[in-house]
This record gives sequence, C-alpha cells and structure tokens, in this order.
Amino acid sequence: MKNMTLKKIAQAVGGVLCTEYMPPHINADQTQAVQVVLDSRKVEQGYVFIATCGERVDGHNFIDAVFDAGAIGVICEKAPENPEGAYIVVKDSFQALKDLAKYYRAQLAVKVVGITGSVGKTSTKEFVASVLSEKYAVLKTEGNYNNEIGLPLTVLRIQEDCEVAVLEMGISDFGEMHRLSEIAKPDVCLITNIGQCHLENLGTRDGILKAKSEIFDFMKKDAKICLNGDDDKLASIREVKGIFPVFFGTTEHSQIYAAEYENRGLEGSSAKISVRMEQRTEDFRVQIPLPGEHMIHNALAAAAVGVLFALSSEQIQAGISKVEPVGGRSHVIRTDTLTLLDDCYNANPVSMKSAIDLLSMTECVPCRRKVAIFGDMFELGGDEAALHYEVGAYAAEKDLDVIICVGELCRSMVEGAQQSKDYQGSIHYFQDKTKLLAALENLIKDGDMILVKASHSMHFEEVIDTLVRSGRST
Repeated sequence: MKNMTLKKIAQAVGGVLCTEYMPPHINADQTQAVQVVLDSRKVEQGYVFIATCGERVDGHNFIDAVFDAGAIGVICEKAPENPEGAYIVVKDSFQALKDLAKYYRAQLAVKVVGITGSVGKTSTKEFVASVLSEKYAVLKTEGNYNNEIGLPLTVLRIQEDCEVAVLEMGISDFGEMHRLSEIAKPDVCLITNIGQCHLENLGTRDGILKAKSEIFDFMKKDAKICLNGDDDKLASIREVKGIFPVFFGTTEHSQIYAAEYENRGLEGSSAKISVRMEQRTEDFRVQIPLPGEHMIHNALAAAAVGVLFALSSEQIQAGISKVEPVGGRSHVIRTDTLTLLDDCYNANPVSMKSAIDLLSMTECVPCRRKVAIFGDMFELGGDEAALHYEVGAYAAEKDLDVIICVGELCRSMVEGAQQSKDYQGSIHYFQDKTKLLAALENLIKDGDMILVKASHSMHFEEVIDTLVRSGRST
C-alpha cells in the first residue's frame, strides 16, 4: 500500500505510535502495510489491524492473536497490556478508519466512480464495474460495504495497479454522504434515482435529493456527473459547480437513452442504446441478462459511464452482457419444481412495484401460480402505513394468484390488497417470519413462481433457503 508505513499511518490518524515492542524486521519508516482490516480473522502477514469496540465484540481482545498472525501493527483506543508489536493509540478507532482511508485515497491515481441513489445502487454498481472491466483494472464495492465503515474499508482495498474503483455509497441521514464523499473524492458521481427510502430521517423526496446531492461536495474539480433523466428530481439538476450533467434515460430528453426495448421476462431484455453527445453520436444494441424493466436504467447508467471513460460500443455491449446476478437482487433460482425470484435484500415502495411488475409480466408456463411473499418495508417515516397499503393494492391489481404478507407493517399491505373487489387470488397474513416458515410448506405448490421481497432487516434470505431446502431443490 503506497505510503502506508506505520509512521505515515500514525500521522494520518492523529495517533501516538509506540514502537518499543516492534520486532527488528519491521521498520516504522519503511515497512509498508499490505492491507488494513477490522476483522481479526482476516489478518495475514504484513497487515494492520484496527481494534474497534462494537456492540457485541471488542476488537482489543484480539490484539495478541493478530500479532501472532503476522500483523505489523495495530490501531487501538487503549494500549495493549502485553504488546508483541507496534501499536498506534487513537481517541476513536472508527474515526481513525475514515481518516486513514482519506489519506490513502489521496495517495492513489485511481479514478473513482461513486454511485448512490434510492434504488438500484448495487445492481448499477455491478453493471458499471462489468462494463469498465472491459478496458480497465477495476475494483468494486463487495457486498453491502457502502456506509461509513464499509466505504473506507473498500478504499483501503485499492491497490496501486487498480485503474478504476466503483464505489457504492449508501446513507440514511443528512451529513453521511458529505463524509463519504470526502473519503471517496469521486471523479464520476452517478445517482440512480430519488425514491422513498429513509423518509424517517430525510422527510421528503426533496430531503432525499438534498442528502444524496452531498456526493458533489468533494468531487474532483474535473469530475463528471451522470444522472437518471427519467427521475423528475434529478432532471431538475442543470449544473453543479460549473459541471453539466450527462443524463441517461428512456426518452430523447437524455443524451444517452434507450431507443428501443424488448422485455424477455426472466431471460432479461434487449435494447438499442442511442448516444447523442457533442463528441460522440452512435447507436448500438445491448443484451441485458438480468430480468426486470428497471434493469434498463442500470444498463443505461453503465453505458453512460462507459462513454465517459472512452470505451467503444463493442466494449460496452460486452460488459453489459456479462453482468451476473447478485444474491437477493432480482436473482432467479430454479429448482426441480419452483422458480424463485430472490429480491429479498431490500425493499421500498418503488422497488416493490418493480418486482411485482416483473412477476406479473413473466410468462408462467409451466408454472401453475404466481406467488408474492412480502415483508415489512422500514424507514418510511410517517407515511409508512399508507405506502404499505399502496403496495398491497398495486399487487392485487396485477392479478397475482397468492399474496403473502409478513410483519406488523404489512397489516396495511393486506388491507390494500383486500380493497380490490376484482382480486380473485388468496391473501395470507403472518405476524412474523417464524410463523410464515412454519406454514410455508402448505402454502406453496409444485410449479409455483415465487417472488420474495422485504427490507433487509427482515432477513428473508431464510425464506429463500427454506424454499430451496424444502425437498424441491435440484
């Protein structure tokens, strides 16, 4: 890691370096850290370990173990009693993590694409990384490492041979994106949409726009901005710090748009993308392997970034075609007798309706029934009951065969579904996930196509696992 000696690290985090117990083969001025981690189990030779005090585990209890595993140093809030190596004492280990990531980012020549938005951040990140990988060495955010802990850890994973880092940036309150932007210092700022997430803290869509727009606070002076031109809030942004956004969307009002689109159900879709920019005008067709009409925006976003990074249309086509599904996000799982639409990683009203559309429009042959299993959507603020009701009513309008709702907030979703006088399917309600799992075998029939979707903290991956293990898996 460039310029990441123990002495430099101590200066970056404002800590006190103690080298009294440092082994002779380690030099505080010359020995470079190989990697920086918070998880003691991941420590290998040459690593630096940051000991943090979590809700359940105190990382300071594992300092001896990380030195045994080969750590060259430790960042900690209290000095070890019997240290076996060098350590740096700081006031706040989590702040030290962020300060270190800011320092390290400044050492790197890597270009950073920062991605945020209410819906589709992770899928868009996968599309963008896949496209850019056709030309550059790319590092991308893994899993859900998109917050004030995950983002700096991702930045600290960047190696000197990396040319582009694609970083997902997630928030739930004002000020968070400001701090993330200061760490990432994006060269490209991409916002997918302004939806109805985190209304509990951000209040309104205008509040969400304000919070997401903090990504511009520390962008590079020559940065580029990519925005969803189909989103009314984002479309209102005409200039930021002298930078004019590049818009992507489904109409000619955007510089990069889908001129044609064909939905192929679970097999994905195809589209003709038109580029109408001053320095580049062309049309090319792409094959989008992931299901759902909303994936067209992810593909368009990736095409926009690809154009900004001077990729050819052939490279953009290849990158989009190679995108692979991420577990819990529009992931199709086929078993011997069931087709599962695993979209259980997270949920909000917009993504719920998109998932319902996918289930509704997909051909069900040889499937017998279309089944939706919904869980609570969290952080929706004072309108949470009305928004759940709205989703329930929307599901009923799409003529699904079975609607299953789980959780306290989903009582309103059931009410919304029941209000439809024309709905001919069945509606089931369970107070919690445990009761659903106990009844699941009797609710599901061979041949069903099943959508599973809820907010992440509902842990509906257990529902997916139960369905796969229920004697119907391949």
